[in-house]
Order: sequence, then C-alpha cells, then structure tokens
Amino acid sequence: MTIGLIIIGDEILSGRRVDQHFPKVVQLLAARGLQLNWAEVLADDPERITATLKRTFASDDIVFCCGGIGATPDDHTRLAAANALGLPLVMHEQGKINIQQRILQMGQDAGQQVDLNSAENLHRLKMAEFAQGAALIPNPYNNIAGFSLHKHYFVPGFPVMAWPMIEWVLDHHYADLFNREPRLEQSVLVYEAAESALTPLMVELEARYPRVKVFSLPSVGDANTRRHIELGVKGEAVQTATAFIQLCAELKKLRVEFSNT
Repeated sequence: MTIGLIIIGDEILSGRRVDQHFPKVVQLLAARGLQLNWAEVLADDPERITATLKRTFASDDIVFCCGGIGATPDDHTRLAAANALGLPLVMHEQGKINIQQRILQMGQDAGQQVDLNSAENLHRLKMAEFAQGAALIPNPYNNIAGFSLHKHYFVPGFPVMAWPMIEWVLDHHYADLFNREPRLEQSVLVYEAAESALTPLMVELEARYPRVKVFSLPSVGDANTRRHIELGVKGEAVQTATAFIQLCAELKKLRVEFSNT
C-alpha cells in the first residue's frame, strides 16, 4: 500500500502561502498507523496537473489531492482529472443540489432573495462538474463536495475543509488498514563520526532486516550540541527492536561515542 499527496497552487510555489497540508496529512495518517510515501507540489498548470494525474492514476496508489477544485479561472484540477482518464466532465446531480442548498442558506442568513438562475449562481455550479463516474466526498464546512476517482481523493485547498474531508475518506474507506502492523522507530546520536564509516553497518542492517529502514541525519551541531549523526531504524516493530539492539552493539565494536535520543 502506497499513499501519496498532491498539493496544487501557485501560491505555495511562490511563497505567498506556506503549505499546511503536508504536516497535517502526515499527522492524520500516523494517528491511524499509516504513513505518507510521497508528496508533490504542482503549480496551477493544467497540462502538468493532467500529466501528473495520468501517471498516478496508472499506479495503485491511494492519492489525496488538495486544491484547484473551485470555479475560478486558476482552478484546473476537476478538468485535469477528467482529461487524465479520458472521461467527459459532467454535472453531478447531488453535487449540484448541495451547491444550491448552500446558496439558498447563504441568502437566508443574509436576509436576501436568491435567484438560482443568476449568472453568478449558475457559474457556482461548475464546482459540481466532475469526471463521469466520480463519487462525492462530503464537506462538513459548507456542504460543497469534493470528489473521488480510482483511489484518488480531491479536496479543496482550504485546510478547514480539506482536513475533515481527508479524515472522512480514511475512516470510511480505509479503516481496515488502520494499525495493521505495529511500527517502531529508535535512534541514537553518534558523535564526531564520519557518515561514510557508518554506511557499511547501515547496509548490513537493511539486508538482514527487510522490513526495517535505516536512516541517517547528520548535524553540524550548534552552541549546545556537538557535531553528530542521528542514526536509527524504523519499521515493523519486532524486526526494528532487534535491529536496534544490533545497531548499538556494532557501534560499540566500532568504538564510536553515542547516546540515546
């Protein structure tokens, strides 16, 4: 099982907005015993979005896509998803009803008469145009739905909408995957050692324990910490615990100084 995240928006790449989706999705997955395997940030470029989705649709990955499903000229995700699959863009009737209900509610709250056939309100219905066969993802914030296609889940760029929608997808479609395999991560700080000197040990551990990944995070140190490498193992709990014991034993043989993190 592989889980990916696509974040769409010029404002992220230009620095006008700081992305919040990546750390939150990592958190939402970790709370359910899952992990993110890859992430990409794309500009509001319809050709690039289409090409990326064509590639990810061809995989078996579970993909969350944030942004670009509105009805303004820079929102290309709905059409790009349809084009990537070679499907027509069609009006989703329940999605249309949801939008109309939202428009009426907004008018009622403002004490105004609403014309559902006005140019402005008809344009809003574009947010219910999805690739043929798409299913809705409920939006608890304003009832304007996202959509899903082939294990891809498209939600707005607004965190207040996107995050509960992603949680809904996880809890309603993938609960059987939650906490399926207990995971463990353990590490030590290795001081004043060259990373190249530790590489053979890292290679040996990954070869011996196929369900474990070894990681190495060098640091030049600061006023409070000497130069060090955070060296650790993560993965399936039993193998990781065993690999960590061997890691510590081999470091002692190498006569390098280390301490627990």
